[in-house]
Amino acid sequence: PGPLMPTLLFAAGPALWPEYQHTLPEALAEAGIKADIVLETTSPETVDYIIFAPGGTVTDFSPFTRCKAVLSLWAGVEKYVGNPTLTQPLARMVNHELAEGMVEYVVGHVMCQHLGMATYRQDGVWRNAIMPPLARERTVAVLGLGELGRACAEALVALRFKVVGWSHSAKSLPGVACYSGAEGVDAALAQAEIAVLLLPLTAETTDLLDARRLALMPQGASIINPGRGALIDDAALLAALDRGQLSHATLDVFRTEPLPPDHPYWAHPRVTVTPHVAADTRAGSAARVLAENIRRGEAGEPLLYLVDRLRGY
Repeated sequence: PGPLMPTLLFAAGPALWPEYQHTLPEALAEAGIKADIVLETTSPETVDYIIFAPGGTVTDFSPFTRCKAVLSLWAGVEKYVGNPTLTQPLARMVNHELAEGMVEYVVGHVMCQHLGMATYRQDGVWRNAIMPPLARERTVAVLGLGELGRACAEALVALRFKVVGWSHSAKSLPGVACYSGAEGVDAALAQAEIAVLLLPLTAETTDLLDARRLALMPQGASIINPGRGALIDDAALLAALDRGQLSHATLDVFRTEPLPPDHPYWAHPRVTVTPHVAADTRAGSAARVLAENIRRGEAGEPLLYLVDRLRGY
């Protein structure tokens, strides 16, 4: 048979297209697919696949009656999973480079907190000469044990941290004490000298770290959030930092992005703000994930990384 010729609508926004205009055709060619890639269409009924990101060119998916799947460039889908017109199969982005980037961010900031690097100030005063515990004496909790959380937990185990993990459903990971369910999150946080948040944002996880749960953490604990901004009750976090219950928070994601200039996080001495850089989708590896899912769709095989609409991720 000749090469397959599906029509792909790149609806992730014109700003992203330069990253994919070469990588996507190359990945499709490697997968044996010759595709017609369009950036816009007046014939939505002819589109076989939509490549999508929030802020892209499609908000109403109902005219795309032939579309076999919507393929997201984002790992998180909470901004559009509830769109009532999006009835097509929806696949989120999972790839090894996304995981690698997240592992490097998390390990770097865990080590900063573990070693107390935020306490050193170059101001001419010789102080804070406190010997930190060894990694094997420090407990790190990873909340969220999906693709990214699992990779981070494994890396922290390899560094000999005591790692506890929590997820919505029961998981098992070598070297990780795994908890699940509503009571499990409290048990994990009660041990967490450093907590890493890598949960999807759902109705269940919104404001998961509220005042009650923050108070469960050991005195002087710290938080690293490269997951979703709304996982944390901002006012409760600031109060916990102000009274010394928590020693530091490193935050990469926020309810409003960019973070408004007048937000108290910017000037707080116990907060490190990073501009949503923990793990970005890299076009080369992402294009190969897209191509593999399109190959599967054309071959009638199950798609990878399908979103469970009921769970919301």
